[in-house]
Amino acid sequence: MRILLVDDNETNLALLSKLVAKLPGCIAVPFNKPEDVLAAMPALDFDIAIIDFLMPVYSGIELLTEIVRFDVYRDKPVVFVTADTDTSTRMAALNAGAIDFLTKPVHPLEFQARMRNLVALVDARNKLADKAEWLRVEVEKAVAELREREEEIIDRLTIAASYKDEDTARHTRRVAAYSEAIARAYGLDARSCHDIRLAAPMHDIGKVAIPDAVLLKSGRLTEQEFAMMQRHTLVGNDILRESKSGLLQLAAEIAGSHHERWDGQGYPFRLAGDAIPLAGRIVAIADNFDALTTARPYKEAWSLERTVDHIRARAGSQFDPTCVSAFDAALLAIVSIMAADAEAVSEPPAPSSFSYAESDPGKCVRKSA
Repeated sequence: MRILLVDDNETNLALLSKLVAKLPGCIAVPFNKPEDVLAAMPALDFDIAIIDFLMPVYSGIELLTEIVRFDVYRDKPVVFVTADTDTSTRMAALNAGAIDFLTKPVHPLEFQARMRNLVALVDARNKLADKAEWLRVEVEKAVAELREREEEIIDRLTIAASYKDEDTARHTRRVAAYSEAIARAYGLDARSCHDIRLAAPMHDIGKVAIPDAVLLKSGRLTEQEFAMMQRHTLVGNDILRESKSGLLQLAAEIAGSHHERWDGQGYPFRLAGDAIPLAGRIVAIADNFDALTTARPYKEAWSLERTVDHIRARAGSQFDPTCVSAFDAALLAIVSIMAADAEAVSEPPAPSSFSYAESDPGKCVRKSA
């Protein structure tokens, strides 16, 4: 236990240092000039301070006022040494933050008794703080483990949802990566962007309830089949929404809203504008982009240029205009994701007449003929 001693009287300082040395486990940290104490801060290490009330340059109260400006010392117990027994003096010291007094001349037995009690109090408080820190670390570890389990559950559910079709599995991975890129460009914090990437692959989880004859049909769907396919949003939301997991609740939100439209003409609830959850608005663009730029049994893959024009043209009708702006800003990252996915399966990406200026990666420019 390090005890700071501040007294301009060398005799008093020497006496206090000897008395501290007699306390088990205590070390005196003596100063005879208050300005030297301040000069040593905030590197000065002490657990308890004993300060003379009357000193030149800085009085005890003035010194304490300066000391507590440093956060590291704000909770350190301070004892004033004073010959003044006036109530106003002691009240001023207490108001400044002192917790006790020693009266001059300091009586060795009184000093020992008071300091033993104070040292025991500080020791107990330090142990409690250590325990609280240990508990905080353990809680953080437990939360991290729960988070890992949530992420694993989502990963396993995503695998299950796409088990029948590898193309669907790749689609969900790309949509997740595109969604994260758009969310980042939108300005969401890193944790929210990561959560959207984890939850986005679950956007089509409700397709597990759609008959294979409809789900895997190679041609265009009839009106009745399309109505049946639309149910996947409701089913996905129902599967996930009762979960206590924040990630699965986010996934439920996305599953139920990624086919809503900004103008209110989407499904299943015909939500409009900001009533559509932001994550759903972001995934709607990512999902649409991927659906258009990849070949399907009933259509060829669109070029990047055509797809980007399509999304931009629907800002304010099908898509949230702000999310479309974020999509524009994220185009360079999105193209990189497309290229990496195509390379992974040795497939060329959809043809494009776009290049991306390094000075403005969010803007597409048409290549000269």
